[in-house]
Amino acid sequence: MNFMEWLSLASVCLAGAASPGPSLAVVVSASLSGGKLGGLVAAWAHALGVGLYAGLTVLGISALVTADQRIFITIQTLGALYLLWLARSLWFSVPADEANAQPSPAKTRSTARDGFAIAFLNPKLAVFMLALFSQFVHPDASTSTKVFMAITALLVDGLWYTLITMVFTREKWIAALRENAGGIDRIFGLLLAIVALVILVRLFRGI
Repeated sequence: MNFMEWLSLASVCLAGAASPGPSLAVVVSASLSGGKLGGLVAAWAHALGVGLYAGLTVLGISALVTADQRIFITIQTLGALYLLWLARSLWFSVPADEANAQPSPAKTRSTARDGFAIAFLNPKLAVFMLALFSQFVHPDASTSTKVFMAITALLVDGLWYTLITMVFTREKWIAALRENAGGIDRIFGLLLAIVALVILVRLFRGI
């Protein structure tokens, strides 16, 4: 893979990461409730999920997910149900005050779980990765090249959400955002619920 091919790959990965969606809601919510550490944990847990999908894709495994409709529907259903659970958690969340803003070990684990799951339980990510890497993976590509491509996807996603975390935890932003954290969480929760319900309705109509 030459530099221009890598640059094209990284640019498409960045475009995918920058698209607003449930992942953004999770990272922003983690930043508001857990501060910079909470946001970074969510960001890199999400990146791990993206990197895992990227690795599976370059190895050809995600082709099975998209080829077998039952597997795809199962993953999509689990993803929608998880989004509903996450939406409920955000809707009924209690805004953290300054004293409780520092994440405990248990809270850090739940933040990491949410960040990873929002990526791993998203079947659209498998389709996106399959469409993306099919343009760059050549039949004679070495294992090291495939690993490098997967790491690129992981790093681009992690660095993008690290930037998001840094923006949303700046002192002049975070005070105002925390004052309205409950409302923001409810907005994000509502958006996640809408996304989940749309997915479930489409699945129900397709059965």
